Amino acid sequence: MDVADPAQPLEPQPLDARVLEPHAWHIEEREYARHESLRGRRFAYTEFDVARTALVVIDMVPFHVDTNPYCRAIVPNINRVAATLREAGGTVAWVVPAFAPPSARMIEFFGARVAAKYSGSGGDGPYPDRLWPALDADPDDLFTEKSAFSGFFPGRSDLPDLLEQRGVDTVLITGTVTNVCCESSARDASTRGFRVVMVADANAARRDRDHNATLHTVYRSFGDVRPTEDLLTMITA
Repeated sequence: MDVADPAQPLEPQPLDARVLEPHAWHIEEREYARHESLRGRRFAYTEFDVARTALVVIDMVPFHVDTNPYCRAIVPNINRVAATLREAGGTVAWVVPAFAPPSARMIEFFGARVAAKYSGSGGDGPYPDRLWPALDADPDDLFTEKSAFSGFFPGRSDLPDLLEQRGVDTVLITGTVTNVCCESSARDASTRGFRVVMVADANAARRDRDHNATLHTVYRSFGDVRPTEDLLTMITA
């Protein structure tokens, strides 16, 4: 359940004609320098135990992907990380919005029409069929849903339990919207004790500045921020 830009229409729109590219992301050098001075290195996590690592893909469903070119642009990177991690013995987890009638708070906050649309944003049917069709899910992957912005909020998703059953201690966060459900998931995963890595070019928001604000926050306080190429190298090291 991600909050779209209210200036954007909720109904599906024709695919954007521009070239699909991920966000122009960046972390300011002063932030890198801050962590280097505090802990002696740029990144907290310099290696992974692949068997204890999971790629977590948040809300990549048609409701969100169809109207946002940035979402469609990150699909190849999500697929690359998923295939590489899966082959190396790691876990891939797909998380979709759960259906529930809109609460009184949702109706009060969003209005009845928008609240109803968000409540049904995850679709229905088997989990793999609810994903954006260009995503390469595997039957042996984990599939689950969430009834909150975060996939790690207690009592609102079984994702943490599923990951803990597999001994996962590191999560690579991808999906949409960067600054809502993905950021919420990263924060709560960190609070629950997971090592968190936000994949800089495999998350999508509505605007670069929204995306980069989340990367700044996560890198500063909750986990690492890495591009796809870095992670592929680390997974196969």
